[in-house]
Amino acid sequence: MKQRDFWLLFALMALWGFNFSVIKLGVNDIDPLVLTALRFSCAVLPLIFFIKRPNVAWRYLIAYGLSFGVGVWGLTTLSLDVGMSVGMASLLLDMSVVSGLLIGWWLLDETITKNKLLGAALAIIGLLLIVWDTDGAISVQGLILVLAASAFWSVNGLILKKANTRSVFAFNIWGMAFAPLPLLLIALTFHGSDAITNLPQQFSGWTLFSVLFQAYPTTLFGYWLWNKMIMKYSLSSVAPMTLLVPVFGILGGYWFYDESISLLEIVAAILILMGLFVSQMTLPKVIKNMATS
Repeated sequence: MKQRDFWLLFALMALWGFNFSVIKLGVNDIDPLVLTALRFSCAVLPLIFFIKRPNVAWRYLIAYGLSFGVGVWGLTTLSLDVGMSVGMASLLLDMSVVSGLLIGWWLLDETITKNKLLGAALAIIGLLLIVWDTDGAISVQGLILVLAASAFWSVNGLILKKANTRSVFAFNIWGMAFAPLPLLLIALTFHGSDAITNLPQQFSGWTLFSVLFQAYPTTLFGYWLWNKMIMKYSLSSVAPMTLLVPVFGILGGYWFYDESISLLEIVAAILILMGLFVSQMTLPKVIKNMATS
């Protein structure tokens, strides 16, 4: 991966990590599924009327919208509803590093190199340390839902690869158009009509800020850049970058909500960073750097 692209992805991971602090502003006021539906509605409208539909089959756009909107964020927000904390949800979403390696190898014939396995192993150990440090405050239902969401994260990359489009921004916009309605239907099914009818009374300035921040820098810019990188590099090369998200998520909680950071979390964050950088280097280069240090 080129150095410029690496640092662009690094900045994007910081944006996504801090975004969890912004999400917290919104879910304090309204139903999380409705919040997510508003996020995608703002991201799509009115841009979709000015952007030509990409030259791909409808099935790819529909599949992407359902996988991204319902599969990733729908299941994640449902996990929050059954007891999973926002911080733990952001951490466990990074299990996509495992599913990304497996999907890339199984369905896209991508090579899983030794350094990628080593980097993934170091990062997973870091994630397990952070999960262990929560004193078991993770519900079984929430765990299943967010792990399923992490698998859908990798499925998104597979769909984009199969669609084989260079119009990544248009693909994002048209694909996300299929997310809001299913999210609202799920909100009605699980939380009743109050999730929507009470929206005018619950909506605040901070809710608006949360929706707009998620819709524009996080979603429109963020996933355009992410999908461009997926098209440019192998899925197994790009996927480990998401391991940085919980690092910035923890920092955001510390800076904006005065959440404490334990020594174990610091050690885990270091392991995650080590895993990320090892996965992006070739083993001979890693060994040479160690020998000369």
